[in-house]
Amino acid sequence: MVVLGRVIAPFGVQGWIKLSPLGDDPAAWREMPALWLGRDPDGTEWRRYELEGLRAHGKGLVAKLRGIGDRSAAEAIDGSYIAAPREELPQPRDGEYYWADLIGLDVVNAQGVKLGTVAELIETGANDVLVVREGKTERLLPFIAQVVQAVDVPARVVRVDWEADW
Repeated sequence: MVVLGRVIAPFGVQGWIKLSPLGDDPAAWREMPALWLGRDPDGTEWRRYELEGLRAHGKGLVAKLRGIGDRSAAEAIDGSYIAAPREELPQPRDGEYYWADLIGLDVVNAQGVKLGTVAELIETGANDVLVVREGKTERLLPFIAQVVQAVDVPARVVRVDWEADW
């Protein structure tokens, strides 16, 4: 399963939920037959829900899932992770990739020094951040064009303009 976001709160009294999506194109979720919800992002306990509605609300998104018919049902899934099987995700366009595709990739600088592997990504207000770990060393690299020079998912490497001693 690829984690796509999280349920952050009920919305209204008819079972709608507020979402916190990961990535920059949650509107593409409309193309999927269903979403899966679970409490543990790495777990195996996922429950399938058909998507009945998805719309922008302010700076966020709200969704309606079949089987979640009132506020109490929405409250019961509050905090759940939203995911989907990889094969049901819309295909990314050229030069795009899912965050989940970046986890575990080697991060190598312009001098060929391996800085570590991508452990996670953090969404901030200014830009996304790669969390790169090598042993006990952790680096936070801004995911911007000046730093990230190339992402090669098939080769499992992210090339960056970042010094090893920064």
